[in-house]
Amino acid sequence: MRANYKLQRLFIDAALTSGAEVETSREQAHYLTNVLRMREGGEVLVFNGRDGEWHAEVIETARKAVRLRMTSQARPQTPHPDLLYCFAPLKKGRLDYLVQKAVEMGAGRLQPVITQHTQVAKPGTQRLEANVMEAAEQCGILAVPEVLEPVKLDRLLADWEPDRRLIFCDEDAVTNNPMPALSAVREKKLALLVGPEGGFSEAERAQLRALPFVTPIPLGPRILRADTAAVAALAVIQASVGDWE
Repeated sequence: MRANYKLQRLFIDAALTSGAEVETSREQAHYLTNVLRMREGGEVLVFNGRDGEWHAEVIETARKAVRLRMTSQARPQTPHPDLLYCFAPLKKGRLDYLVQKAVEMGAGRLQPVITQHTQVAKPGTQRLEANVMEAAEQCGILAVPEVLEPVKLDRLLADWEPDRRLIFCDEDAVTNNPMPALSAVREKKLALLVGPEGGFSEAERAQLRALPFVTPIPLGPRILRADTAAVAALAVIQASVGDWE
């Protein structure tokens, strides 16, 4: 069932059942009352990543919070996507874009990875989570992706699940077409690894190519920025071996 884009959607971390009453955050209250001019009797959609999506009626407005009552379930909870998205953190503006697009494209977990050429070694987890929530609210997503703590590439690979296929964007691939490599992927558990703005080092590429669970793919004949490469890779993976099939 597709999302209703005519109503404002809010993420609220509270149990959602018929008749339950919940309060928004102060920021959400400001947006509802001062921007949308919503008053008592107004309707919004609420989700928490666990109990599906609910129609909610505004029953009280105040500066610090808007009180909502759940009236009926709009959509049941969807399964959590299993796609693991591993990425080297970028600078703030581009990182915000990268995270939002990963959520839109069906990533289930977001794993920051520190590589040799990574420019941002300690991305703000709270900022990443805020971008995840914003993308989920805007795009009708019910299963909210988890943001994991940053990890070094060596540690990520050492602790890897052997039955999960890791697809990595190899800027030095000898071909331009990713489809032949992806057509050989048989695993249902997938992960994507996108490198930093400076790309992977020669040692990192050699390390990745030597692992049995890794599939390197090219992304066409043009040089892509890291955030563009992330969207392109997610699209071809979802279309060929992911949940667009």
